[in-house]
Amino acid sequence: MMRNWRTQWPFHLMVVPGLVGVLIFCYYPMTGIVIAFQNYMPNRGLFHSPWIGWDNFRYVLDTPDVYRVLWNTVYIAVMKIIVGLIVPITVALLLNEIRKEIWKRWIQTLIYLPHFLSWVILSGILIDILSPSEGLVNAAIKGLGLPAVFFLGDNHWFPFTLVLSNEWKEFGFSTIVYLAAITGINPSLYEAATVDGANRWQQTRNITLPGMAPIIVLMATLSIGNVLNAGFDQVFNLYSPLVYESGDILDTFVYRIGMIDAQYGVATAVGLFKSVVSLVLISISYTLAYRFANYRIF
Repeated sequence: MMRNWRTQWPFHLMVVPGLVGVLIFCYYPMTGIVIAFQNYMPNRGLFHSPWIGWDNFRYVLDTPDVYRVLWNTVYIAVMKIIVGLIVPITVALLLNEIRKEIWKRWIQTLIYLPHFLSWVILSGILIDILSPSEGLVNAAIKGLGLPAVFFLGDNHWFPFTLVLSNEWKEFGFSTIVYLAAITGINPSLYEAATVDGANRWQQTRNITLPGMAPIIVLMATLSIGNVLNAGFDQVFNLYSPLVYESGDILDTFVYRIGMIDAQYGVATAVGLFKSVVSLVLISISYTLAYRFANYRIF
């Protein structure tokens, strides 16, 4: 034991800066949870503001907008999860059929690039592309003789715009995960299928998809923990008062209440509610991942 410690203490020492950073930036701010139970006043501080118990939570539950916001959050997040499974799996299967390695690598690189761009940059690009007057997309729509669509200002189209733009940004990263799963399939299975006369579609259906099943189940179950995370960065940079009805989510709701309306206690109460529910969902997702995909973090 002592011999192991003498050889491994440099590695433990390397963890210390990261551990200190986590304690300072992740755990120490959790003392602010008490604001959810206070009528918080900045001039009186965290420990001298009046204690009001559950009043902030009652106020939130009595606010009609909170149910619409909760629905928007779940609706958008679930659509992102479903599309986020279908599109990368499909693209990974198509890329697997490309025989020339150079073309496969070029396509992988191109679809992976948007993942590295922030939503601040991408939102500016999308605002220009989707503009109802000068955008490329609406120019094509008008060219077909159809009326222009206000994608970022119409409550009907805005949730779908969020889902599709998010998938455009992220599907390249997820595709790599599924391609890695495909490369782990035993090549002899394809050789045996070819000898038996199976075509490419039959090989995909009977070998590739079953071989990908464990990682698909894993990704699907882990995504359950993100049901209340509809993407603050994306929504905040793309939405406007015109689409609050269909695009306002819990995170943007908390931002407006806390940072703009200065209702710190109410905003903290909503954030605490989301955190508790997310903790439960994440626990369920990891339990399901361990049970159905044999995935565990400890």
